[in-house]
Amino acid sequence: MVIGFIVVSGEAILVHRWWPGESRNVKKFVHLSMQGLALGCGGLGIWTKFHGNEGIVANFYSLHSWMGLICVALFSAQWLMGFFTFWHRPEVRTMRIRMLPWHIFLGLFTYCLAIATAETGLVEKLTFLQLKGKVLKRSPETMVVNGLGIALVLLSAIVVLAAVSPKQKIPFTVTLVYSKK
Repeated sequence: MVIGFIVVSGEAILVHRWWPGESRNVKKFVHLSMQGLALGCGGLGIWTKFHGNEGIVANFYSLHSWMGLICVALFSAQWLMGFFTFWHRPEVRTMRIRMLPWHIFLGLFTYCLAIATAETGLVEKLTFLQLKGKVLKRSPETMVVNGLGIALVLLSAIVVLAAVSPKQKIPFTVTLVYSKK
């Protein structure tokens, strides 16, 4: 789930925004494909969780599980909206112009929700392990979980900053300075 919804999805955001030298259609295709891969990873993660003996309803007991379900639903809706609005029917320019701010907002919101869901999952798992006495409060495992949580926050900050920062076109000119003596 972390690899799909956070790493691959974050890279897809950055590819569409910052990949230089490619045509717009290539960027859109790579963005759509990578987001589809992220969605597939998320679907596989949910299928794996529900495939257990406990059943579907038994898995919805925490904030992490509800946030995860909302995240997957929003991600699916976002992917379908992006496919039908920006890829499948590119001839409707006015609809694309109206949908683009919402697509960007919902995409970044869903990405941040995925980060928050991963953070609550880390806290939930660590809390359960500490309550069962399998992990001490001050242990290397706790440091790894906390380090991963901080790394996820920093990654999300970098992705969101790169997504919302304006592109500055730097003119490529070579200025030669001659000194006459």
